Amino acid sequence: MAYSELIKNFDRIRDYMREFYVYGFKSREGFDKKSARSYDNERRRVESWLGDYMRFRLTPKGKTVFLSVDSRVTRRNPLYAAWKTKSFTDGDITLHFLLFDILHDPAVALTLPQITDEIDRRLSVFAEPFTFDESTVRKKLKEYIGEGLVIAEKQGRSLSYRCAEAGMPESTDVLDFFSEVAPCGVIGSFLLDKEDPHDGIFGFKHHYITGTLDSGILLSLFDAMHEKREITITSVKKKDGTLSVCRLVPLKVLVSVQNGRQHLLGYVPGYRTRISSFRVDRIVSVEMGEPRDDFDALREELKGMTPHLWGVSTHNRSGEKPEHVEFTVRYDDDESFIHQRLEREKRCGTVERLDAHTSRFSADVYDAAEMIPWMRTFICRITSVSFSDPEMRQRFLDDIKEMYRMYGLEGGEAE
Repeated sequence: MAYSELIKNFDRIRDYMREFYVYGFKSREGFDKKSARSYDNERRRVESWLGDYMRFRLTPKGKTVFLSVDSRVTRRNPLYAAWKTKSFTDGDITLHFLLFDILHDPAVALTLPQITDEIDRRLSVFAEPFTFDESTVRKKLKEYIGEGLVIAEKQGRSLSYRCAEAGMPESTDVLDFFSEVAPCGVIGSFLLDKEDPHDGIFGFKHHYITGTLDSGILLSLFDAMHEKREITITSVKKKDGTLSVCRLVPLKVLVSVQNGRQHLLGYVPGYRTRISSFRVDRIVSVEMGEPRDDFDALREELKGMTPHLWGVSTHNRSGEKPEHVEFTVRYDDDESFIHQRLEREKRCGTVERLDAHTSRFSADVYDAAEMIPWMRTFICRITSVSFSDPEMRQRFLDDIKEMYRMYGLEGGEAE
């Protein structure tokens, strides 16, 4: 029988699941943020949702817990189970089903007093009847109007309420794809639970699922961007795990196609770099601030910077001015795919074919250091390389020398 206790505070579960699966596997003794008893309680809870994916390994430091997901056979994100454990009071559940039992059809339109009377009538059959006052019912209806589940219409001097037209599409393929690849895809998973209990139809070579834990943070960021508000975020520092607070205007969320990591780009007032990036998985909380009249102007500023972004970094050692990077590759007759690969994999910049065996890539980017891992994959074919920052060029050459050293080829030419 699964351990089925529902939870009220998802932040605590998010914290434990990140420690278990995202930031590295820890033993019971190595988890020092909370007591061993708390560790055991949360581990059992997580294991009840993900028992089929939990694995254990004995090491000299103790038994470690980790998550193992084989994307060849797992078509749907198992971490969504954590979002489907939120608890509700008896009153919340009762009122929810009563309202939609009363407003069972879009043709049924009732005023607030009529709805309240219907609720009282239906509850009166219980041995210990209870009631909901008009204020509570009005707030719940207002909430559902905001969610698009209920429609309010003016009839004379009164408001009448009816349920909105709703229905699932005949094909859930789009929903199935959305739930596995989109930020906040858990929304699609909830809808699929109602219509399609079977396994998903899509298979993924690289299935990035850890961002699931950040869906609540993403929702707050999207709300702030939709309302054009500034926010205050609290984040965990990578070096020492302490918390830092920053006020900013959220502008865009970027998702890496390489590792699935999500980054927030936002304007930070008073900071030397106007627009900076923040890892979403390190954001602990988001507090809404005041609307910003300059939100659209800041969005346009970011749009103008986008052609010079290789990753998410918007600055370098010299400030906010883009750096120039250029390298030339040479290939044989049967290696024309090298030119095609340059065209396919470049995120910005241009590729120029110099002759049948030579191509040149050039770009102006804010942070050339982000390009170096990609450039290394062409090392054996690079004939020349140029960086506007001399220290960045030396760093690239030092990487080649270190590779020669590792393979016992100290005499190789890195120039």
